[in-house]
Amino acid sequence: MSLLNLVARRHCKEARQQHPAFTTPSPKPTTSSSPCVVSANKFLRFQRPSAPLALYSSSTMLSRRLVTVARGRGVLRADVSSMTRGWKVASSYTRRAKFHSTNLLLAETVKVPQMAESISEGTLKSWLKQPGESVQEDEEVATIETDKIDVSVNAPSAGTITELLAAEEDTVTVGQDLFRFEPGEVAAAPPPTKEPEAQTQEKATADKEEPKEQHVAKATPLPSPPPPPAREDTHAKDKAGVHGGEAKKEVKETHKAEKGKGKGKTAPEPAPPRVAGARGETRIKMNRMRLRIAERLKESQNAAASLTTFNEIDMSALMEMRKKYKEEILKTHDVKLGYMSAFAHASCLALKEIPGANASIDGEEIVYRDYVDLSVAVATSKGLVTPVVRNAESMSFVEIEREIAALGRKARDGKLTMEDMAGGTFTISNGGVFGSLYGTPIINVPQAAVLGMHTIKERPVVVNGQIVIRPIMVVALTYDHRLLDGREAVTFLVKVRDYLEDPRKMLLA
Repeated sequence: MSLLNLVARRHCKEARQQHPAFTTPSPKPTTSSSPCVVSANKFLRFQRPSAPLALYSSSTMLSRRLVTVARGRGVLRADVSSMTRGWKVASSYTRRAKFHSTNLLLAETVKVPQMAESISEGTLKSWLKQPGESVQEDEEVATIETDKIDVSVNAPSAGTITELLAAEEDTVTVGQDLFRFEPGEVAAAPPPTKEPEAQTQEKATADKEEPKEQHVAKATPLPSPPPPPAREDTHAKDKAGVHGGEAKKEVKETHKAEKGKGKGKTAPEPAPPRVAGARGETRIKMNRMRLRIAERLKESQNAAASLTTFNEIDMSALMEMRKKYKEEILKTHDVKLGYMSAFAHASCLALKEIPGANASIDGEEIVYRDYVDLSVAVATSKGLVTPVVRNAESMSFVEIEREIAALGRKARDGKLTMEDMAGGTFTISNGGVFGSLYGTPIINVPQAAVLGMHTIKERPVVVNGQIVIRPIMVVALTYDHRLLDGREAVTFLVKVRDYLEDPRKMLLA
């Protein structure tokens, strides 16, 4: 029996004792009401034929309070039951949250970046990081090879690699999920261990004994330990056989010990011996850049009406100028003076006089330009690339050399971007660095011409009726006969020759 029922019955009993006129009605409570509410309702329905007004008012107020409390307790029970069910559901989510509150919820997904307007896919060439390894902000994680450049995928922030979503040699598209990593602070790399004092002293002693010409920074690793001495031939040492028995015994025991030690390590399998007269073949998949180069060169042969003209340049004056000023320029500008800057400057001057060599065909129109974006052919391990020197017509020798050197370093390091290679109105290719004597370069479409440089050879030539030895370079100009006629092409090459044989003319042009 609840406390509320007890209170209601006691109050009813006291009311009957004081006023016997009170009678209790007999209506049956509804099944939907709680026992507390039923008892309170019974008490509320007492009839009073002749009770005093004060007692009736106080009884009525008390009854209403009891009903309110009873109904409140019923609502509270319902709320408690609903809250209990809610806690049960929440506890299951809490357990899941504890299970998944690891770094997977914090992991970010890095997608394949935008590479260029004309590039929508590439080949995932290599992963530089593996799951579990930490990365710093902007550290390279993967390399994607395209038909023009290699694209580096860097970490957006410091963290730890959690999952790789693509394998090497897979074809990936722009916007595809590439890898997941958990951002957060990572431990700094441990400082390099200090060498023992004895080794430092030995190295210092060795440095003092070395001649000045051989003094170098000691950043190289320590030499590897010497190979173990070969096993001694016991029979050779003991020809008389006095200690032969003991020596054989020791040698056998030594062999057994070495075999026992070697069992735990798996030695690499030796390569099969090459059979005399064998004819093997190796097939390697062409990379995207090589495929693109092949496609572009064939496109050039099919599209352009290519023709090549040659000429010879006496390099005496240019070589003398370079020999006289290269040390001064190196000290003043920290740039090595080469021949490429002179050829580039001479070509820019000649292109102003023969604008058709700096033009291109666009549909049924010819596009002439009053600027020169010079494409410089650079050979890399993956193929030939042509980064562009912008506005070369306004540059000096030193500025051209500095820009070409910077682009060459980026090309060899695989750091060229699409902006470095886009455009180009005229190309210079220097095959002479590899020893080429003659050659017919292929036009880099949609350009109109390409100038080919070759190696310098001393040859006998006739000068003022005298046979003299001069350094001669053969140059070649391959041009698109759709844009340039023979007269214009030969005139262009002769002007380049004249500028280079007497560099002072470039100052007067």
